[in-house]
Amino acid sequence: MVYVFLAEGFEEIEALTPVDILRRGKVEVKTVGVGGKTIVSSHGIPVTADITDDELEEFSDVEAVILPGGMPGTVNLEKNKCLIDAVKYCFENNRLIGAICAAPSILGHLGMLKGKRATAFPGFDKELEGADFRNDYVSHDGMIITARGMGVSVDFALELLSAIKDKPTADSVKSSIQCKA
Repeated sequence: MVYVFLAEGFEEIEALTPVDILRRGKVEVKTVGVGGKTIVSSHGIPVTADITDDELEEFSDVEAVILPGGMPGTVNLEKNKCLIDAVKYCFENNRLIGAICAAPSILGHLGMLKGKRATAFPGFDKELEGADFRNDYVSHDGMIITARGMGVSVDFALELLSAIKDKPTADSVKSSIQCKA
């Protein structure tokens, strides 16, 4: 199972594009509402999550967690114990972690980017403690995939799909959505 965490003030494109692309690739995905079922994005769009953080009690079925950026969404994610526990579980058990925009800062604060190639929204590079910061739009190092922001959400989602399934599946989805990149 892939869990995409949504906290008040999340960037909706960064959250929902991976959900869409992964589901097209036949990956089981659930959105997790931090603090409730309906979460309002940074642009005032209410989104109903599949489950709440209170309903996510253990992580044995986790294949990956995805952290969208947005403000104050990233700050709200980082304050959430369930999210931090899920990220730590993935890191310690060699499961995929995806973070985009400001959200890679959470991984930096947890010391998970030391010696790893990573990227983030411009200005958040100083929060990626110990990372080998890259100006790439998407950076993939081991079990961590980071991306710069909303404009590369499709690229980010396709990289996640390639890591979770395989490149042919990602290429097939890419073709089906008429992605030119």
